Amino acid sequence: MSRDGRDRLAARGRALLARSRDVAAPSDDHPAFARVLDQLAPDEARLLWFLHTSGPEPTVDVHLGGLAGRLAPAVLARGLSLVGARAGVRRPERLPLHLTNLRRLGLVADTDEPVADLTRYQVVEAQPAVLTAARTARRAHVVRRRLELTPFGRAFVHACLGSSCDTVT
Repeated sequence: MSRDGRDRLAARGRALLARSRDVAAPSDDHPAFARVLDQLAPDEARLLWFLHTSGPEPTVDVHLGGLAGRLAPAVLARGLSLVGARAGVRRPERLPLHLTNLRRLGLVADTDEPVADLTRYQVVEAQPAVLTAARTARRAHVVRRRLELTPFGRAFVHACLGSSCDTVT
């Protein structure tokens, strides 16, 4: 980088720090929100709104091993859920792509904790994809997880989707 480029970056950094010290200034939305909007597909906005209004969604992984002393289980299937169907995405075959993009943008995350109501897993675990993966090996077992908005994702939905999504169907 040229000396001039470094000087411009340093000036921007100093201006940013000066704004951070101004406690009277109104708080702005995150500067990344506009760029994030440009990187979302319509079904991704639908998924975000659904997670915002419905809360964390149950997901399951199907593992082989990991029990009785085996340290690293093999994952037979990951992130199986009904979130696409429940959110009403228009292109369900693209759900894995959409979720990957939402994770990449820091809007959603998978956690190792289950959702509060464990009965919600019964429908997920009865899906053909889960049953098929669980039947592929004798020692396969289901691991309950959840998909949820990150704090950044919640702020993004509030700032960018807000009440405009009240009519999403």
